[in-house]
Amino acid sequence: MAHGMGSHDRERLRDLSTRLVRLHRLLLDRERGLYEDRHGAIPSGELFGLVLNDEQFAWLRLLSSLIARIDDAVDADEAIAPETMRSAFREAHRLLKSGDPGEFRDRYHAALQDSPDIVMAHADVSRVLGSAGDPPAAAL
Repeated sequence: MAHGMGSHDRERLRDLSTRLVRLHRLLLDRERGLYEDRHGAIPSGELFGLVLNDEQFAWLRLLSSLIARIDDAVDADEAIAPETMRSAFREAHRLLKSGDPGEFRDRYHAALQDSPDIVMAHADVSRVLGSAGDPPAAAL
């Protein structure tokens, strides 16, 4: 892997992914608690199946998918294309900050209202997002 600008882009994406994973973990923990309030404790080893298949967790799959795409780009041997950088940052911005109508926004806003930890994780992700979802100029 070449060093220089490509490695800087890789680090910026890795940082974004790390922050998104932290946020996702908090959102998943909250959703698990809501699920358990209605259905009882989730037996050990069954959470993964619920996350993949249960409708209550479906909204989190958008964030899971974004994290997976970012991690694929970070782990690839190829240099990271500028459009890959822009796309990842824009998608994170669209999901977390744009206010686009939909189930993700509604559930995410409810989680923000409900948990100071989620607010802090949101702020942590926001620090690396540009105002329009573009990576900061230094990352391009």
